[in-house]
Amino acid sequence: MELKEFKGEFFNRYGPGKAIMFFSPGRVNLIGEHTDYNGGLVLPCALSSGTYLIIRKTDADLVKFRTVNFDDKNEIPLADLDKKLDGGVWINYPLGVIAGFKKRGVSFAGMDLLFMGNIPIGAGLSSSASLELVSSVAVNELYSVGLDMVEMVKLSHTAENEFVGVNCGIMDQFAVGMGKKDHAIALDCNTLNFEHIPVEINGYKLVIGDTKKRRGLAGSKYNERRAECDKAVELLCQKKGIRYLCELDMETFREIRNLIPEGVVRKRVRHVISEHGRVLQAVKELKAGNAEAFGKLMNESHDSLRDDYEVTGFELDTMVEEARKVEGVLGARMTGAGFGGCTVSLVKEENIDIFYEQMGKAYKEKTGITPEFYIADIGDGTRKLEEITG
Repeated sequence: MELKEFKGEFFNRYGPGKAIMFFSPGRVNLIGEHTDYNGGLVLPCALSSGTYLIIRKTDADLVKFRTVNFDDKNEIPLADLDKKLDGGVWINYPLGVIAGFKKRGVSFAGMDLLFMGNIPIGAGLSSSASLELVSSVAVNELYSVGLDMVEMVKLSHTAENEFVGVNCGIMDQFAVGMGKKDHAIALDCNTLNFEHIPVEINGYKLVIGDTKKRRGLAGSKYNERRAECDKAVELLCQKKGIRYLCELDMETFREIRNLIPEGVVRKRVRHVISEHGRVLQAVKELKAGNAEAFGKLMNESHDSLRDDYEVTGFELDTMVEEARKVEGVLGARMTGAGFGGCTVSLVKEENIDIFYEQMGKAYKEKTGITPEFYIADIGDGTRKLEEITG
């Protein structure tokens, strides 16, 4: 749906008057997978696609939620704005944000909300964080609360952890809220120290490939991997007083690796420490505009996630393997928690049509699934767009 049509749809559903439109992007993590909860850096960027919200206050005693993406709506009494809805519905993401503002003393009036998203749900591109941040920025503006973006990032993260009940890290919300056009964010998820890194790889584009395999195992395996990493820290603390695996470099780990019995836990550590090193190197290569070196790091990242962290799976591995066969591809890797979702590839601009054609055919032949591809145009973070009348 075009924005003009979306605006018209708001007034068709809710009646004439004035309202405000906001936008919040999705995000893709370029490199640095499963380093966030291990004390390391991640390197995400905001996308140009995301979630739009039109909102206004009303005299009703209800907050009305609608979306143009599917036939779903809800009307919540003002007294129930801090109560989670059953069934894991999408409305819990903005509702959790509203509950967070209510805890801060915001007194809510009735509201009309209409959402429109163009991020594939369940693909690992942070549709939930996008929903949360667009709601945070809208409420902050509508009620003149005065929070800065980092505070809204934290509020949104708390909403997902405590209200929705998803134990995610803060990377998604931070990338969505703090994104900057044509820049990635080198982020320490523990301290929230960050640096915007220019992504100027002339002649190449980042292409997202949606495997269409939804991440059914991601939650349980995520918790399993976290437990394995915690166990590794416990064992390594016999000789090194560390809190997180990413406090170690590979040379130090090689010296003390015998503290961890040969097997899966040692493999998990090898991925985490080597991945953190790849993020540090990736920052240097992007600053230098070195596309070839960055692509090599992407390849190494996926191979480590496949062999040592074991969070890829048939569909992701197939898409990455086929991407690497296409002329003009410098690197390809999975992005996100794993077990489905998306890949990101570094593709020569003049070869993108060939990439779509060759990849689509090869992937469908091997998996029976028709994939989708998107140019990862890197955009700004969550923001107010305009005031509208209809």
